[in-house]
Amino acid sequence: MNMDFPWPYGLAAFAISYLCGSIPSSVWWGKWFHGVDVRQHGSHNAGATNTFRVLGPKAGIPVLLLDVLKGFLPVRLLPIWSGTEPHSDAWTLLRVLLVSAAVIGHLYPVFAGFRGGKGIATSLGGVLAIHPGSALICMGVFFLMFLFTHFVSLSSLVAAVAFPLAVTFIFREPSVVLRIFALLLCITVFYTHRQNIRRLAKGTEGRMDFTGRTTSGT
Repeated sequence: MNMDFPWPYGLAAFAISYLCGSIPSSVWWGKWFHGVDVRQHGSHNAGATNTFRVLGPKAGIPVLLLDVLKGFLPVRLLPIWSGTEPHSDAWTLLRVLLVSAAVIGHLYPVFAGFRGGKGIATSLGGVLAIHPGSALICMGVFFLMFLFTHFVSLSSLVAAVAFPLAVTFIFREPSVVLRIFALLLCITVFYTHRQNIRRLAKGTEGRMDFTGRTTSGT
C-alpha cells in the first residue's frame, strides 16, 4: 500500500462524506413538501423505497436522486484536493473510505436521530463514482430482477452480489482494496436487509410495481 496517504485530509474528508450521507432526504422531503414523516408509515424505513411506497413517485424520484448524489458527489469531488495521485493506492483507499462514510451516514444519520435507510441508493452513487462499469452492471441486474419479481429487496441483494463478482471476474480489478470493499459492501447490504431476507423466506415480503404501489405481501 502506498504510504503517502493524506491522513489529516482523509479524516476530514471522511467526516464531510459522513455528513453528506447523513442528510435524511426522505425524512426532510416528506416533512417539507407533504407534511409526512415516512418513518411513521409503510416499512418505517427512511429510504427511497419507502418514500415511493408512502408518497409515490412525486416524492420517491427526487429522494432517490438525492440519495444517489449523497454517495456520488463526495467521492467524486473530495479526492481532487487531497494531493494524492489519481489511480494510486492512496487515491483508491481514499475513495473507498469516502463511500463507506457516506453509506454509514445514510444508515446512521446524525441529522435524523441515527435512524436511516438501508443504503442502496447511496451505495450506488458511491460505486458510480469509483467504478462506473460495475455500477452499470449492478443497475442492470437490479432492474431485471425487479422486472421479473417486483421485490425491491431481492433485487437489491442480487445487485449487491453482482458488485464483487463484476469487480473481480469481469473487470479483473487489480486493486485489492477495491475488491475487499466490494465484498464488504455486499455483506453490509445483506445485513441491512436481514429482516427482508426473513420475510422472503416466509413468503410475506411485499412486492411493488413501478409506481411504488405495494401489490402483494405485507
